[in-house]
Amino acid sequence: MLKGSILIIDDEEKLRSALSRIIELEGYRVFQAENSRKGLQMLEQQKDILLVITDVRLPDMNGIQLLEKIKEQYPSCEVIVITAYGTIQDGVRAMKIGAFDYVTKGDGDDQILVTIERAIEKAKMQRRIVDLEKKLKTRYSFEQIFGNSSVIKESISLARKVAPEVSTVLIEGETGTGKELFAQSIHNASPRRSKPFIAVNCSAFPKDLLESEVFGYKKGAFTGANVDKKGLFEEAHEGTLFLDEIGDMDVGLQAKLLRVLEDQSFTRIGDTKPVKVDVRIIAATNRDLLKEARQERFRTDLYYRLSGFKIVVPPLRERIDDLEELANHFIRFYSHKTNKNISGMDDSFFRKLKEYNWPGNTRELKNMIERAVILADKEFLTVDLLPYEIVKPILDTSLSSFEGTMEELEKMHIRKILAITKGNKTKAAEILGIGIPTLYRKIEKFGFE
Repeated sequence: MLKGSILIIDDEEKLRSALSRIIELEGYRVFQAENSRKGLQMLEQQKDILLVITDVRLPDMNGIQLLEKIKEQYPSCEVIVITAYGTIQDGVRAMKIGAFDYVTKGDGDDQILVTIERAIEKAKMQRRIVDLEKKLKTRYSFEQIFGNSSVIKESISLARKVAPEVSTVLIEGETGTGKELFAQSIHNASPRRSKPFIAVNCSAFPKDLLESEVFGYKKGAFTGANVDKKGLFEEAHEGTLFLDEIGDMDVGLQAKLLRVLEDQSFTRIGDTKPVKVDVRIIAATNRDLLKEARQERFRTDLYYRLSGFKIVVPPLRERIDDLEELANHFIRFYSHKTNKNISGMDDSFFRKLKEYNWPGNTRELKNMIERAVILADKEFLTVDLLPYEIVKPILDTSLSSFEGTMEELEKMHIRKILAITKGNKTKAAEILGIGIPTLYRKIEKFGFE
């Protein structure tokens, strides 16, 4: 099994060939070059080279200068500098520039092989880290926000423009529209991309727990606080903190958040010493925060501080032109994930998608496609794979001859939807396009059990 590829650069052919044979016997693939120019050409051609072993004295360039070029152009490639005329000064300089090691010709074969093995392992680790970072950037990038409709293009354009800045961003949109994907993409396109992206859902924690999670606490601040705990603001230092569903944050916590936005400092629970941080805030909400502020359920000063740069992510029903592209993307994704060969959807399947209102937006479409792909046993997705609420029209032909009042019709319709959803009131409210409190009032009004 091939352990990795190595390049040896040395103008002494006999020494170069002898070292090459020793290394090849250990399971490595070895390339050779007699000067730095050919060595750099070899690195450009052979992208899988993990380690360069170079002499200090080369006919066209000093080995230390070559080391600088290699680390600049190929940072994940390790370099061992080898010489017959070693000096402490050269060794120190080589290590400072980034050489893995600096060794003297004539050292035992066992010693150089051990050094090579360690260098190869480090280079492989570096490559894995780079590949992982590339995958993360691809997963959370503007290229992964699919759609060509004017409304989504406008939102993406705004996000791209604000990404390089330090500005606070407020992302508004219904549940399931992809607000966190926008936040991640903004972070990954910003100068903070190499620093943490920390996300917290403000609706998932009660007030006291959310405060301790976000701001941290001092040992002894309350029962169970046995050690100092950093909050998410400190964890996100020099990076981005994403506050999802910020409209659900307690008003008292909003005041503390406002202070952080104003002077980038806060105080842990139970502490008196302020903590300074450098954090970019991206907030998201599915509520109308201005309306909430006018009704005194959200701090007006915080709203205006957050909404200096606002991005609205449109619901799926307002970007139906993107539906086919999104559906095909999810089909490809889940086909690959489930190892199925599904190439698309038939006309009737797509027609039903277009007729549906998508109250759960892109997230609902994604989940529905996943379900269909799991159930599919053909090359194309067909209409029989869709859930009932999408396949069946809500008002069927049995109502065409109905002659009762609007109230009686409404009662019949709500009863029908509750039957379809098997009593799931949250789902029924989504299909009906009304809020949960409204549905409960109508259930009480019509005397449903």
